[in-house]
Amino acid sequence: MKEALLRIREVSKHFGGVYAVNGVSLDINHGGICGLVGPNGSGKTTLFNIILGLHRPDQGAIYFKDKCINNLAPHQIYELGVVNAFQLPRLFYNLSVLDNMLVAARGQQGDRLFNSLFLRRRWQEQEKGLIEEAMHILELVELEQWAFSPAGELSGGQRKLLEVARGLMAKPTLLLLDEPAAGINPVLGKRMFQKLEEFSHDGIAFFIVEHRLELLFEFASWV
Repeated sequence: MKEALLRIREVSKHFGGVYAVNGVSLDINHGGICGLVGPNGSGKTTLFNIILGLHRPDQGAIYFKDKCINNLAPHQIYELGVVNAFQLPRLFYNLSVLDNMLVAARGQQGDRLFNSLFLRRRWQEQEKGLIEEAMHILELVELEQWAFSPAGELSGGQRKLLEVARGLMAKPTLLLLDEPAAGINPVLGKRMFQKLEEFSHDGIAFFIVEHRLELLFEFASWV
């Protein structure tokens, strides 16, 4: 039996005298969709922020792949493969959908001055591979026909899909999503969760806060 990908043990966080998170313990396994539900103010976003390293827990511990990540900085947790799609830079509406995807890719060699000056062929080959990967993900989320259109021309629902696609472009092991279906029509919301389910079969785990419970009850393996 595989060890859980993410283990949260007795985690608490308070602000002043108010506990936002109090003694939470849960496991998230490799692959699959896990849902987190609760009323506004129940600490869902705070728990996400603790996982991402934006808040330190006052008590308890969080383990990712059996490594305690309590004291890691957000960028270190990100490099381990824990990604929040909506933590990435906001969409650049004047850039194409494809360029927005490329911005989200990690470890681009052309970002380094030395590589851009002296290892041009290497980073150009990497960029070609990233473009192919981005187009593949856009095809899977049914946005490939808008790849060369400005992101600002997308509908609200399509922008949500693009946000999720950018999260996938970062090659996460665990992707956190905070209300991905909010503000989009039910048909597109269901289609989005169908796509997430397909990606989960490739081993990506999804931890999702969502108020549309019918989506979680249909697609999540754990709520």
